[in-house]
Amino acid sequence: MIIYPAIDIKNGKCVRLYQGDPSKETVYGSDPLTVARRWESLGATWLHIVDLDGAFAGRPVHYEVIARIASTLSIPVQVGGGIRNSEDVEKYLEAGISRVIVGTRALKDPEWFSQVCTAYPGRIAAGLDARNGFVAVKGWKNVTSVTVAEVARIWNDLPLAALIYTDIARDGTQRGVNVKATESLLKITRHPVIASGGVASIEDILVLLPLVKEGLNGVIVGRALYTGSLKLEEAIRIVNYHLSGRER
Repeated sequence: MIIYPAIDIKNGKCVRLYQGDPSKETVYGSDPLTVARRWESLGATWLHIVDLDGAFAGRPVHYEVIARIASTLSIPVQVGGGIRNSEDVEKYLEAGISRVIVGTRALKDPEWFSQVCTAYPGRIAAGLDARNGFVAVKGWKNVTSVTVAEVARIWNDLPLAALIYTDIARDGTQRGVNVKATESLLKITRHPVIASGGVASIEDILVLLPLVKEGLNGVIVGRALYTGSLKLEEAIRIVNYHLSGRER
């Protein structure tokens, strides 16, 4: 299982929001590239980046800094936030981004999403951000009447890299991952799932390990890494021990 350190960029800085609310922001670094290098040096094998300004604006805002991160690091990077046309998908992929995350337009324009997934098989991840089981779009501002289960079934035939499932109510709260909802999604989709939202400690990651055999690819961790309640090196070591069958 992969632990994805998260870098959320807002106003050029590395921040964390509480439940996706832009008015509840904590700044954890003035230079996202420095933060990215830190996570790589501590053993991260992937990096998860969100252009928060892009998510709210509906277009990439921090393309240059994200492209610089991708070209500097040796580990793969996945990026989301405001990516809503084919040109931006192609631009990110050509910049060295390994995986592009599409959320809002994937839901609003299924035909286009199918086309872009087919054009870049295994390079597109779908962002499934939900409040109480219903998918939210446009930077989590608008909650639709469509359920996570309904969307997951529709996307089953697409050549997706993964589904990134975020429980918005838990994001940035360190209240624990929504294991039940994640498990339910795994029973519906044929794609790998990356869980997100609520990780506070190593225990929150360990409870997800039984889901690896069901198709869980990894977990995104943000605030817990920045506050120090979870140590990246230790988390990676413990997860590797458990998955290899050894005792802690």
